[in-house]
Amino acid sequence: MRLLRNIAFYVAFYSGSLLITAASLVALPFSVEAFRGLVRNWAQWQRWCVRHLLGCEIVLEGAPLAEPVLYAIKHESFFEAIDAPALFDTPSVFAKQELFAIPLWGRAAAAFGLVPVEREAGAKALMKMIRSAKALVADGRPLVIFPEGTRVPHGENRALQSGFAGLYKMLGLPVVPVAVDSGEVYHRLYKRPGRITYRFAEPIPPGLPRDEVEARVREAINALND
Repeated sequence: MRLLRNIAFYVAFYSGSLLITAASLVALPFSVEAFRGLVRNWAQWQRWCVRHLLGCEIVLEGAPLAEPVLYAIKHESFFEAIDAPALFDTPSVFAKQELFAIPLWGRAAAAFGLVPVEREAGAKALMKMIRSAKALVADGRPLVIFPEGTRVPHGENRALQSGFAGLYKMLGLPVVPVAVDSGEVYHRLYKRPGRITYRFAEPIPPGLPRDEVEARVREAINALND
């Protein structure tokens, strides 16, 4: 039964992803709202496939805030990265520069307002990234970052990437840490039914020392490690 669920998921999700991504790029020159709606549809399509084909329950403990903030999310699988447009209202996600080279998806990501992160970039590129992020916040959009910088197996507690503290300082925004435990069911070739939980922590105010904000974020995003 689980094998059939996996086959159905991969066929449905990836064929649907190709169609939705292509449709979004067709819609982009005519309507930004239609384009953004199709991006949300892609995230919602993943949710539908996860729920109805893999047999997973998606649970939210807490909820996003109404005002733009910086969400620092635990990263255990591709699930939460794809799910961001379903979880938040038109989020702008900090994403690795290499992802923008993916055919179709990279173009759609740039048009949606994802912020490319060049890990070895100099000060000029960093300031460009900060300006882009501030412009998106001014437009009322929440920012999303995966502060560990890569996917981390469920149960592991890793240090945050050094760039997170600098971003927190320069943006001057509250940070809302979000724990997620998708790795146990989704981060594997052979996925399994179960539960994926998001847990929203209390906002952390701007202006804290680096050690303090990193410790608080790290503790909160690992709250589901049990």
